Parts: sequence; C-alpha cells; structure tokens
Amino acid sequence: MNTLRHTFLVRCLSVVWVLLFVALLEGCFSSSEKNRKVSPEGAASEMDGHQKMKSLLKHIAEHQSKHNSFFGDGMAKQLRNKIDFSPVKNSDEMQKLKVRLAEAVIRLGNAEEAIQLLEGVYENMEHYSSSMPDLFRNYVRFKLGLASLRLGEIQNCCEKNTPESCIYPIKGGGLHTREEGSRKAIHYFTEVLEHSDSKDPLHKTALWLLNIAYMTLGEHPDGVPAAHLITLFQDEPETDFPAFENVATTLGLDTVDLSGGAIVDDFDNDGNLDIVSSTFDIKGNMHMFHNNADGTFTECTKAAGLDGLLGGLNMVQADFNNDGFVDIFVLRGGWFGGNGAHPNSLLKNQGDGTFIDITFESGLGESHSPTQTASWADFDNDGDLDLYIGNEQTNPRQRFPCQLFRNNGDETFTDIAAKAGVENFGFTKGVIWGDYDNDRFPDLYVSNAGHPNRLYHNNGDGTFSDVASEAGVTQPIDSFPAWFWDYNNDGNLDIYASSYRWKRGAVAQIVSSYQGQPFSMGPPRLFQGNGAGQFTDVAADTGVHTLSLPMGSNFGDINGDGFLDFYLGTGYPDYEALTPNVMYLNRGGRSFTDITAVGRFGHLQKGHGVAFADLDNDGDQDVFEQMGGAFLGDKFGNALYRNPGFGNRWIAIQLVGTQSNRSGIGARIHVVISEGEETRSIYKHVNSGGSFGANPLRQYIGLGNAEKIERLEIYWPTSDTTQMFRNVPMDRFIRIQENADQYEIQKVKSFSMPPKK
Repeated sequence: MNTLRHTFLVRCLSVVWVLLFVALLEGCFSSSEKNRKVSPEGAASEMDGHQKMKSLLKHIAEHQSKHNSFFGDGMAKQLRNKIDFSPVKNSDEMQKLKVRLAEAVIRLGNAEEAIQLLEGVYENMEHYSSSMPDLFRNYVRFKLGLASLRLGEIQNCCEKNTPESCIYPIKGGGLHTREEGSRKAIHYFTEVLEHSDSKDPLHKTALWLLNIAYMTLGEHPDGVPAAHLITLFQDEPETDFPAFENVATTLGLDTVDLSGGAIVDDFDNDGNLDIVSSTFDIKGNMHMFHNNADGTFTECTKAAGLDGLLGGLNMVQADFNNDGFVDIFVLRGGWFGGNGAHPNSLLKNQGDGTFIDITFESGLGESHSPTQTASWADFDNDGDLDLYIGNEQTNPRQRFPCQLFRNNGDETFTDIAAKAGVENFGFTKGVIWGDYDNDRFPDLYVSNAGHPNRLYHNNGDGTFSDVASEAGVTQPIDSFPAWFWDYNNDGNLDIYASSYRWKRGAVAQIVSSYQGQPFSMGPPRLFQGNGAGQFTDVAADTGVHTLSLPMGSNFGDINGDGFLDFYLGTGYPDYEALTPNVMYLNRGGRSFTDITAVGRFGHLQKGHGVAFADLDNDGDQDVFEQMGGAFLGDKFGNALYRNPGFGNRWIAIQLVGTQSNRSGIGARIHVVISEGEETRSIYKHVNSGGSFGANPLRQYIGLGNAEKIERLEIYWPTSDTTQMFRNVPMDRFIRIQENADQYEIQKVKSFSMPPKK
C-alpha cells in the first residue's frame, strides 16, 4: 500500500476541453500575433525567445506526460501489464493490483472503469475471508463509495455545470438528477461506517462524504440517519447576509482546467478589468478574457499572443519595466519535485493588446526550478520592481534555492539571492513582501511546508536577516498561502499564514476542527503586528483558527465596510478532499465570521487562484476563482461570484509612480472618513493581495457609511514623500501620480454583469 499517498482517488472528469485556441474575435484586443510590437533592434531576439519558450513547453508536454505522477498514464499501463500477464488471477495480490489500477484510472478520469474494477474486488472479498485483512476490505468499500460519488459529480456537475453546481449546501440547480452514483455512494459509505471504529480517520471521512451524498439528492438533513448526521455551516449568525451568484457559466468564464492561477487587472488601460487564468496541466494553455464593458467577456488568448504558453500553477502581475502596461509572470513546475525544473515565463505587455515572452532575454530563464509562488517589490527602493521566486526543494540531493532577481532597469534581472541571504532551501509554498516595521524597505515572508516559516528583515543594504523566531511567526510548520495585510486598520501590517498538509485522513481533521473536536494538524495563524517588529497570534481570538487546508486564496472587502475579508480555496489532490471553499467576513477588525454557506461561497470543488475585483465597475468587489485539482480527472469550471451590493460608499485609486515603481507596489494609502460625528482610518498597502491569486493593482477601498473623506494620504517609500488631498469625492475612480498636486477623476463606465436583457 506504499503508493496510496500518490494514487489516492481523484475527482472531477471534464467532458469539455477548452484548449482550442480562439481566433481573433470582434471585441478582443485589437492586434494579431503577426503585428506584435517589438523594437527593430530587438525584434529577432525577442521573437526567438518567445518561440524558444513555446518550443520548450511543447517538448515538456510531449515527453513528460506519460510518466507524470499527476496525469500520466504510465502507472495505469504498468499495472495493466502486471494483471494481464500474472499467472495467478485470483489471489490477494491480484486484488490489490486491481485496486491500484482503479486508483490510477480514476485519476485519469475513468470513473466507470474504476467502479467496475472495484466491484470485481468487492464481489471476491468473501472468497478471501481468511487472508484478506479487514482494513483492506473496508478500504475497498471506501474506494467504491468514493468512485460512485465521483461518477455522480461527473454526470451531474461536470457535464451539466450550473451556477449552483457543487455549492455547499447543495440545493436547487445543484441537486443531482441522475441519482445512481450518489445512491451507490450512500450504500458503500454506510458499510464503511459499520465496519470501522469512530477513531479511524477513514470512518470520519466516510461519514462526511455520506452526508454530501445525501445532500446531492436533496435528502440532507432529514433523510440522513440520526447517528450519521453532520451539520456544518448550518448555524451561521449572519442570516441577513445576501447570497452571491456564480455567473461564470453565463459569461463563458468557466474554462475547464486543472488547478491554476488567476489575475484580474486592466491589461489594455481602458479602465475595465480583464481576467487571465492558467493551468497546472503541462498540455493546457493559459486563458485571457477581455472585458467588453457591457457585462460580457471575450476570450482573446490567441489574439494576445498567449497560445502555446502551456502550464503554470500560479501567476503574478506588475509593470516591471515602468512603461505603463501591466506584465505577467507565470510560475511552473510546482509539486513535480525533481521533474519540475520547468521554465517560468515573463510576459511583456507590448501596449497593443499583445504579450511576448522575454524570459530568456531578461535573465530569468538561466536556471529552472519547480515553483508556484513569487512576489514583486522594490526591495532596494531604486524605482524598479524586483522579483522573489520561492522554489521547492524536496530533498537534500536536489538544490532548488529560492531566487531574488534584482531589476537592472533595462528589462534584465540578476539573481542575488545568495548574496542577500534569502535562498531559504526549503519546500517553499508562499512568498509575499511587506514593510512590517515601517522603515521604508519591504521585508519578505516565506511560507514553507515541512519546516519553520521565515521572516526576512530587509537590512536596507541589499542583505536580509531571518528574524522569524524573534518575531514569533515561524508557525505553522506545514503551511501554504500567506499574505501581509492590515486587517484591523491600525496602520501596521499583519500576517496570515495558512495551515496545509496533504495526507490521508486530512478531511477527518477538517471535520473534527469544525465540530470543535481535537485535531493533530497545526492550525492556521493570524499574526497581529505592532509596527515595531513583533507579532501576536490572534487566530483563535478572532475566530479563524479552524482547519480548511487552503491552496488558492486572497483578501478584499466584499461588503465595502473598510475592513478586509478573505476567501480560501480549499482541497488537496486526493479526491476525498471534497470540502467547501471558505469565506470569512471581517467584523470591524475585532473578529471574523464564517459566511461560507449563507453567502453561497462554499464550492466543493478544489479552489485555486482567487481575485477580489470590481469587474462591473459598480463600486463593489466580485470574487473570481480558478477551479480544478491536480489529477487529470479533476478538472472543473471556474467560478465568478457576483456581488449583489451593500449600498456602502467606496473609492478606487490607481497610483502612478514616477520616482517610485509605476505600479505603486509598496505604497501606503491612508483614508480618513467621517461617519456621523466620528472619524476613523482605513489603511491599504498596495500589492496584488495574497500569494495564490492576484487582485488588481488598482486599489478598491470600501468606505462604509462615510459621509465625507476628510483626507486621503499616499506615502511613497522610495521617495519618502507623502501626498495629502482633501475634499476627495466618494464613489469615484481616481488616478494619483506621485508628487502631483491634484488627483484625476477617471471616467469609467459601470454596467450590469451579466448584461440585462
């Protein structure tokens, strides 16, 4: 059974491949691939670099697919050969081989074949009563329940994806009309419960999935036997919180992919936010959607020159060359271990709607390491954005140090990680910059799986010192996404560090956590900063210490009250990881409330790149989430949760650096508002949010019930200057240039999403 960790059942079979590249369509970005704008001197080399990247990615897709542990068919073929050529057809060992083959084929998406194999083993179990261990028998029952539930998802959620599909609690259009899969799942999971002890992780996992199966049929809670009933998320106090509708299917944004990244930003400077997503699949293309400013989106992947740029578990954006157009950095090879030495991509925005890959010309492609996390900041305050990449070192024999690329100011970079002392040498899962001690120089938080996290203090001389232990922010030992933010509006940066561990039985740990029962995994941490270098863990005090195992995640202000909320895309590669994605609502900086169910955010499919963004320019933030798992059979369509509106005031600010980096990354925004006879402060530190998913660099700030903006302050750390403005109008998009005396009001059109008929 030593392959269970990497062959544990997987999830959603997609019947739709959206890897056909879209031709130039009316409403897309205006330029074609042949009209890419490149300088005459660099045209040949830049085009060579772009084609070189496409060729290399195509080679990886063709030569690594077969034996890739996540979506290769090599294991299935090997097991078939063993079964076909074995001289003994009815032995214990043969039954185990068939179970392993069932695990292999279901992760490739063949649920019906997996069920057939497992049913054969199930029927033979009585013939081997003396030699077949009880644990193995129950494992077969569990696998049959899992495969049957999976088949039900394929037939009802994947093939008939609706706005309510897989949203916990399942109801309405999310209920299964083809019931066979869930009925069989109920039968087998019930048998698991009858043949296992409540202390067995398999027992509680089966118990949770049994409740999900009943829910897909509309029979939860009344139809569930009292002894087996679980009611999580059912007693939420925020009963008047409005439901968000998933409109991705209506807008054609539900591209079906494996796990991946998501960026929402204005890539063509027309005032409207566009969407880019990527996929873990080494054969899968990234997608770009142009916002048509009428409630619709048009896929413009090919027109933007992005066809052939395959794979990419995550992405981050910034205007790295200060030319006024947002560029994209794609991260590849994460989770693949020694086989993940894939090239990343720096995609230069050419300002005409097209992008060109300049990775090799820029110096970012000289070495390849497995990664899925990176973050931009001007760590040396020279006006150019630098890039830190967190690589995954899986064993001592393979050295994949993290990289710190200093921007040379000429569209090239130099790796100075060793000199700076930030190589980490760990299994890095999240990195983020933030000036936690307010000394003008951005510091670096590194989230690691398997060893303590790091807080690299920027010494201001090109070097860093790890002060995580002294600052009290090394936990959790197993973590994934992380971010700096000011959750309580005290002007000091805080840190959220998630808890994450991929292991069998983790679902049982999550259920125990929600039930208030003991669990062995380390909880997530919310470190409140004091601005002087010290942090206090307030996760339990603020109500965010429950386990959820997030991958993609981000923060924003969904109700516009001026306090930052956050959303966690949950799951791990195994198919058993069928738990709701989680939304936390900030209660005035004092605590958080889980509004997953009442807000209709609890998607059961695996959530990855998350972005909070006002996609329809109506003054409130919608939430885009890139969906899908790691195995080939675990694809799913993306989600876009449309904000119904809360009636609060707001302002959106586009910062334009002149002496500082043009994106304004690292700048601090301070808004003082009056509400009745009281005033209060709202703080925002400019970045793209968390470490897995990217918000727009245009900063949205909710103002609650403000009657007036008393003053607006912008602090630029590079120039060490502060701008102050009074009488700033609310409910407007404004543009502020560094050192300018006046702000500019931007004319941005709002619209209905989807468009009104």
